[in-house]
Amino acid sequence: MVVLWIAYYFLHSLLAATSVKDWLRSKMGKYYRYYRLGYTIFAALTLLALLAYQYSFLSQEVIHSNAVKYISAILLVLPGLAIMIISVGKYFLLLSGVRSLYTSVATPELKVNGIHRYVRHPLYSGTILFVTGLFFTFPTLSNLIAVVLLIAYVLIGLIFEERKLVKEFGQSYIQYRSKVPKLIPSFRSRK
Repeated sequence: MVVLWIAYYFLHSLLAATSVKDWLRSKMGKYYRYYRLGYTIFAALTLLALLAYQYSFLSQEVIHSNAVKYISAILLVLPGLAIMIISVGKYFLLLSGVRSLYTSVATPELKVNGIHRYVRHPLYSGTILFVTGLFFTFPTLSNLIAVVLLIAYVLIGLIFEERKLVKEFGQSYIQYRSKVPKLIPSFRSRK
């Protein structure tokens, strides 16, 4: 499982790398506008295949407490899922590539309103909450492997994501970054 998850994350990162996208843009020409959609479909299918494999065999349970299972479902899974739905709902057309089917690719803009007033990377925050809660709700060794590797991947990936955002949005992002936390929301008042 470790090797498969690492391979999935490596491939995911490789296909999202700016250098790879620039190379593909030069090769695909006008069809590059569909790259994001193809990437999204490929990522979803490979994730589903990986999860199907992971759950195709029994895995040892590492926590034997029903209380932990129920509490984590309420405190982690549901809020994580809500944050993910809000984030995906807000950006579905842009992030999925579906927009490429009916319009040209939009110019990226820095989002600092809505949920982004409290955390810079809400989708990552929600995903970490959700998968951590799933682990505690279904505390198997294979789920532990998946959640530990996902958290490591997100934390490492955020280093590169932050660099990319500074490069793309410059001083605007640096200013935003100084006021809004990366993953753990802040609800303190901002002036």
